Amino acid sequence: MKILFVAGEGLPFVKTGGLADVIGSLPKVLVKKGCDCRVVLPLYSHVIMDHYNELARLGTMSVRFGNAEQPATFYRGEDSGVTYYFIEHQGFFERDSLYGYYDDGERFAFFQRAALDMLSFLDWWPDIIHSNDWQSGMIPLLARNVYGGDERYRNIKHVYTIHNLAFQGNFSKDLLWSRLGIDDYYYNNGAVRFDDGISFMKSALVFADKITTVSPTYAREILTPGFGERMNEVLKYRQEDLCGIVNGIDTDNWNPLSDLRLAKNYSLRNYVSGKRENKKKLQEMLGLEVRSDVMVIGLVSRLTGQKGVYMITSGMHEMMRRNLQFVVLGTGERAAEDAFRSMENMYQGRMVYYSGYNEDLAHMIYAGCDVFLMPSMYEPCGISQMISQRYGTLPVVRETGGLSDTVMPYNEYTGEGNGFSFHGESSGNLMDVLDYVLRTYYDNPAGWRGLVHSAMKTDVSWNRSADAYLALYNSIIGN
Repeated sequence: MKILFVAGEGLPFVKTGGLADVIGSLPKVLVKKGCDCRVVLPLYSHVIMDHYNELARLGTMSVRFGNAEQPATFYRGEDSGVTYYFIEHQGFFERDSLYGYYDDGERFAFFQRAALDMLSFLDWWPDIIHSNDWQSGMIPLLARNVYGGDERYRNIKHVYTIHNLAFQGNFSKDLLWSRLGIDDYYYNNGAVRFDDGISFMKSALVFADKITTVSPTYAREILTPGFGERMNEVLKYRQEDLCGIVNGIDTDNWNPLSDLRLAKNYSLRNYVSGKRENKKKLQEMLGLEVRSDVMVIGLVSRLTGQKGVYMITSGMHEMMRRNLQFVVLGTGERAAEDAFRSMENMYQGRMVYYSGYNEDLAHMIYAGCDVFLMPSMYEPCGISQMISQRYGTLPVVRETGGLSDTVMPYNEYTGEGNGFSFHGESSGNLMDVLDYVLRTYYDNPAGWRGLVHSAMKTDVSWNRSADAYLALYNSIIGN
């Protein structure tokens, strides 16, 4: 089976969010299962700086860009058996950031046109194009409408994955003809219209053969007004073609037994001593009191309302009355950052806020903490809770989206579970579950050990998810 993934970012080349993790992991696993998987990405400045010497220049062609033409140069790279293509356009992609520009609609209209033109340039024709998020949302309609005179394009089937419904690619309707070359008919009949403009994401929801999102619970949630970001009626119309497939993590990269960033490597067999050494190292690195007998809570996150951080900051004094230490790594909204800085000043030696992102520190938090906090207001899938499970650090999550699908709350009577969870949206709800976590940690060591065993034995790999995608692909190409 030949599959082309089209995305705005992807590891190991460039990342801003969870989409990149998926693009860096899923194709790699599908290749191991016998697929010919290829990925196409923009050639960003970040990629040029770090990987340009690894890429082969394939050539240049003119891309029809609505009522104009623009040159696209194609490059090729490889990682873990996956072929990566890059589309070069200096004016559009060689910038400081990936997204957030006034001309994002034009930039990614060009990217999608160039990605489809690339197929004829290469004379390589996939069975499936798997598009991801708004940056590739127009691909299914383009293939049918603009390129539909060529049977090779018409024969391609389309899968579209929503990684976060909140980011939709909504732009002026002028782009439809002037940049995409699509007839106004699709605006007038409402297929791509959103308010008084067009939506790249809505187009994919209407024209893809199948729609996926990154967890079964999120697939149900987005059918409701509360989570549907005003796309819920379109999604309900396509409900029969919508499914949720939970993400995995790259278990080669996230492996406490081989992780070079840790003070001591460990597995299920020796996790007690391994986590003790990593806790000590983490405390020393950050200026926390060096104590093996205190519960350490970690948070690695964007500091935004979506991530539930204001449940923490509004109850921070109540939280720090408990016998615990708290480590926060991340950046985000000014109010959240200021609150965590204030919290650090008031509770020196017990609480540390590291502003920014540090990969080495992130790995140490996953390994050195006892608990990982993730109280998201909504979370399509999330990967931090799965990383923490792999490292024997028990996740405490709010029950939503993929957090509900990946964290089974502890049942002290049966011993079942691989973490803790809670309902509600207040700091009081969070404190209630933290009190339960603290009681379990300090008063029920056997129960805690059982939980850590269950967490570390949880299958968080991409293997089962890749099988689910294969089944989906086969269902639409008739295998």
